[in-house]
Amino acid sequence: MSRPITTSGLPETAAASGMSGTPAAAPTPTVRRRLATMLYEGVILFGVVFIAGYLFSTLTQQRNGLTHHNLLAGWIALVVGVYFVWFWTHSGQTLPMKTWRLRIVTADGAPVSARRAAVRYVLAWLWFLPPLALHPLLGLTVPHTLLLAAAWFAAWAAAAFLDRHRQFPHDRIAGTRIVTVTQ
Repeated sequence: MSRPITTSGLPETAAASGMSGTPAAAPTPTVRRRLATMLYEGVILFGVVFIAGYLFSTLTQQRNGLTHHNLLAGWIALVVGVYFVWFWTHSGQTLPMKTWRLRIVTADGAPVSARRAAVRYVLAWLWFLPPLALHPLLGLTVPHTLLLAAAWFAAWAAAAFLDRHRQFPHDRIAGTRIVTVTQ
């Protein structure tokens, strides 16, 4: 399905939303603003995860938190993935991104495809999984794991300052950008 092209040469949806074909045309939000959006996203995800967990435990008649805990983790990862991929592919924004006037686009400013959104979702787990995976592998205590996770999170966020467009590593790898909505 092709989208109508405007006189600027951009798809109608891209032109109407303030996106442009060049990365420099849309301003990049500050790292602080994107981290604040992530915090707000966590609040929204609390509700999404609660409902997904409730549905899982009701449908499987789970009586103990350790029963089917691996299936539950997989189910929640799937539900959260569907949440992000759906919003990123339909409007380029989740509710917190709309509130903070941010949008996800490809590196050239086009809307994100479902495949690219799914890749970005999987890569976004790099914010958390590496230090958490070291917990059982190295036999770390919980305080040491939390300290390592905080240091990793800070290093991952600081890595945006090494990118000329100030994008996080998972965005750079996935070929996406977070831009400010200017309208």
